[in-house]
Amino acid sequence: MGAGAFIEPLVVVTLLFGGTWVNRNTQYRIFQRGRSPLSSPRSSSPDSLESGRSSPRSSSTLLDRAASPSLLTPQEPKWRKREIKVLGFKREVVSPSTRRFQGYFLSRLLMKFPFLVEAWYWALIYWVYQLGRAFSAVTLVEGTVNVARHHALQLIHLEKSLHIFYELPIQHWFLKHPFLMHWTNRIYSFIHIPGTILFLVWLYYYTTTRNRLDLPFSNKPAGEADGSPSGPKLYAARRRTMAVCNLIAFIVFTLWPCMPPRLLSDKDVPGKIGEEARSYGFVDTVHGAEGESSVWTQNKFCNQYAAMPSLHFGYSLLIGLTIMMIPLAPRHRRSRTFSVRVLGKNMRARMPSSRRLACLVIGFAYPMTILIAIIATANHFILDAVAGACVCGVAWSSNRVLLNLLPVEDYFLWLVRIHKPERRIVGYDGDDEDDVWGRERAGVSGKGAVVR
Repeated sequence: MGAGAFIEPLVVVTLLFGGTWVNRNTQYRIFQRGRSPLSSPRSSSPDSLESGRSSPRSSSTLLDRAASPSLLTPQEPKWRKREIKVLGFKREVVSPSTRRFQGYFLSRLLMKFPFLVEAWYWALIYWVYQLGRAFSAVTLVEGTVNVARHHALQLIHLEKSLHIFYELPIQHWFLKHPFLMHWTNRIYSFIHIPGTILFLVWLYYYTTTRNRLDLPFSNKPAGEADGSPSGPKLYAARRRTMAVCNLIAFIVFTLWPCMPPRLLSDKDVPGKIGEEARSYGFVDTVHGAEGESSVWTQNKFCNQYAAMPSLHFGYSLLIGLTIMMIPLAPRHRRSRTFSVRVLGKNMRARMPSSRRLACLVIGFAYPMTILIAIIATANHFILDAVAGACVCGVAWSSNRVLLNLLPVEDYFLWLVRIHKPERRIVGYDGDDEDDVWGRERAGVSGKGAVVR
């Protein structure tokens, strides 16, 4: 690995801190103690949030006056209500309110750089998953390896019966084109984690930062929304979806370990199973002497027998579908109409906007590129990708189950004395964790809300 052991983590850290800087609150000063984080020099009034326009009287609203430390602090409630929902079961619980800590330094730091919260969420999701994989890797026994090899052969037999066993011809074609094979190895090793982080940075910026009413940009004056109408609830849902993907994948490969195709060619495996495994002739192009192995894919804590399901493909499908279907800002939705002559008749056709076309192309190309990479490098079977897509679908539709952990987060934030930042954002309709509470606190109705 060499320098990659240092450079690759540095790339990830750079992306996270770059996202933190891009999504910073330019109107807030960390050491400006005379103002509550809820108010800003050019913030919008509650009445203007629904329409997305600022009002001259916004700085003198009751919200700003109530934000004075002398009036706000004694009125802060110590508890807040949360609702637990599991399979139709509902129960209301109480958890600590952290608003009393909004004047603390770490709370003000998060108000200035709200994406730090997202970096924390990503690190928590990623490292919990990786620690689970590491535990599985260090506790592996020879019997588990044999079971994983047997499961891989079962997948080959199933793919043959379904007439979808195309892994060998795909890899053989790439092996005949060394330049393409070289870059395919790099795509597999280096794109998965940085690409996912870059997607999260972009999605947060487009759904949340661009919709903040109190932040001006070069082509967006303060008081107007210029991001995706889906609002921050879309970002929060995708973040939760990734967490559920990790949870489901961990359960599957723990209960059903599966060897990747590249490991089937082990010469030290005796018996008929070893002979059959070697007969397919899969080549490990990533981890060899001339490969492009990554610190993320080759270390002693990496579980080599977690091929099923493929989160490489599951994540890429999640990213691709989100980009393809994301609601665009009004100025990016302008389609073009033109006339075409068909069978002697003039017919009018409508061409999507250039931004929508770009979303469709990128949203389709990214998961297809990852799919080809995981197969050509013999790291996954086609059915691993199918399972990854299924995991993505289940997590997509059931990610709200993680909202039941919000009381736990409240207690954690209360223990560390941190208040998550609140932001005035347009396009929020109450489908996420803190929207209703934000409306009650700010006196907001309709689609505008103070969002945590």
